[in-house]
Amino acid sequence: MRTIVTKNVFFAISDPTRRAVLDLLAGGSRTAGAIVARFPRLTQPGISKHLRVLRDTKLVDVTVRAQERVYTIKPQGLAELYEWVAKYQAMWPDTLEALERYLDARAAGEKARRKKR
Repeated sequence: MRTIVTKNVFFAISDPTRRAVLDLLAGGSRTAGAIVARFPRLTQPGISKHLRVLRDTKLVDVTVRAQERVYTIKPQGLAELYEWVAKYQAMWPDTLEALERYLDARAAGEKARRKKR
């Protein structure tokens, strides 16, 4: 069961620490030690588990350089997520316009109620 869960991109990005690691790696490659140093409240084994989930889901690549492991984000690993979001992206303009109309109507209604008082 663990194998199925950890290969799911949506599971991988559901954790705020893993999203923070991806944000960090979006700025460039980092060694495992540099990543651990950015999360002082977490232990090295804890960060290693998060990095493993990101590796298993192919969101990051790891290269071994002497004694260091260097992590790099793999944008193609986000393809599944992008494809899912793209289905809904087309609806965003309509949804935002509907929200704007609703907020305008609500503001107008509140303004009318204040005038009646």
